[in-house]
Amino acid sequence: MKKKVILDVDTGIDDALGIMLAVKSGQFDILGITTVNGNVSLNKATENTCKILEFLQVESQIPVIKGASRPLVRPTFFEHAVHGEDGLGGALRDVAVKTAAIDGFGPDFIIEQVMKHPGEVTLIMTAPLTNLALAIQKCPLLVEQVKEVIFMGGAVKDMGNVTPTAEYNMYVDPEAAKLVCHAGFRSLTLVGLDVTRKALLNIGHIEALGDTPIGRYVRESTSDYTKRYFMRNGVHACALHDPLAVGVALNRALVTTQTYYVDVETRSELCDGQTVCDFQNRLGKEPNVTVCLDVDADAFLDLFVRTLQA
Repeated sequence: MKKKVILDVDTGIDDALGIMLAVKSGQFDILGITTVNGNVSLNKATENTCKILEFLQVESQIPVIKGASRPLVRPTFFEHAVHGEDGLGGALRDVAVKTAAIDGFGPDFIIEQVMKHPGEVTLIMTAPLTNLALAIQKCPLLVEQVKEVIFMGGAVKDMGNVTPTAEYNMYVDPEAAKLVCHAGFRSLTLVGLDVTRKALLNIGHIEALGDTPIGRYVRESTSDYTKRYFMRNGVHACALHDPLAVGVALNRALVTTQTYYVDVETRSELCDGQTVCDFQNRLGKEPNVTVCLDVDADAFLDLFVRTLQA
């Protein structure tokens, strides 16, 4: 039986690679992909998602559903400097999308599918957590029926990537992230910068993909992203943040985890969006999040390249 999943994305460069990994793996029954404001606007994220599915020739098999167009209470905050104005680093810029999102609202779709398949659905969240927070607010029983939530976000020991302390997805909608962390999911796994910064795609991996449509797409979409990563970190590579969350859904043995009490800062002048992990149980509260602390990066990158080669 294939694992039933819903992907929730704000499709920029690494979301697109995550979608490719999920589709090409053949291990998922992808019930749908919900889109949300984040790296780019909701409309652009939706367009990019449809483009990627068309590129993979699976657009008729996987519905795309628009979700929230803004964070719960905050203004939008896009990341064009990393993902480009089009969100895909210029790749597929001249491709006209032929399909469109189906009617509906992302949070409602999540509720509908989870309640239709109680205890079976894995939510893979690679964007600000607005859609899931809205779904919880509308249907609190949802948390009892979801099999697991795996979300890319946060940094528990490492520095942030949008402020000194905050990772982008948490920073964009910290109120949503806080709500999700405290909702009471039976399995809630944080795939943060502590591990995604170790999953570095370099030229060797790209060359291994060959002169194929996917190989050419990956090379083009990650070109400027890699240059920016070098400017910031001194490494000729780019971090596969969102694909690693998909990788954890494919094979949890790729990561080392521990369960801790985790909260998200929402009322700080300097630290909004910071993921606070209580490593020493200073607060005396029950653990609520399974935190990824280390990753077998070589094994993951091998999985990523082999899957996209297939």
